[in-house]
Amino acid sequence: QDKNITRLKPHQRVRAGMAYVPQGREIFPRLTVEENLLMGLSRFSGRDARTVPDEIYALFPVLHEMKQRRGGDLSGGQQQQLAIGRALACRPQLLILDEPTEGIQPSVIKQIGAVIGELAKRGDMAILLVEQFYDFAAELADSYLVMSRGEIIQRGAGSQMEQEGVRGLVAI
Repeated sequence: QDKNITRLKPHQRVRAGMAYVPQGREIFPRLTVEENLLMGLSRFSGRDARTVPDEIYALFPVLHEMKQRRGGDLSGGQQQQLAIGRALACRPQLLILDEPTEGIQPSVIKQIGAVIGELAKRGDMAILLVEQFYDFAAELADSYLVMSRGEIIQRGAGSQMEQEGVRGLVAI
């Protein structure tokens, strides 16, 4: 659609089918895991949610194990899984993930990558991944854009990233 979304309020974006997981995760630290997930359902959907969909716990089993723990007591990787689960709770058509690997241990990065891959295979949502960790992005990308100072400097198919020298463009 050719519709400008920049002036929409967050709840309007969610109702339009978008979900965003910010770089800093921004979970509610004093709420339990379950309450955080319910916020993803009720806060923007306009209805009062009482139960977390089983699908969220199936994607992130650790959240089910810790559903009564406060979000602020979770590890960084668990908080990231919680933030993604909360975004998925509203069943978005577009999921935007801003650096989901930042500050997370490698084993949890693999788990998150597997979930993103599984979601992509389902084909019922678009996923926009903003990521500096080349290997993570290259493994998941159907297509890519490389930006520098706000400008797109290269684009192509995810399967061609290595041949097209993308690693060198994003090396820090």
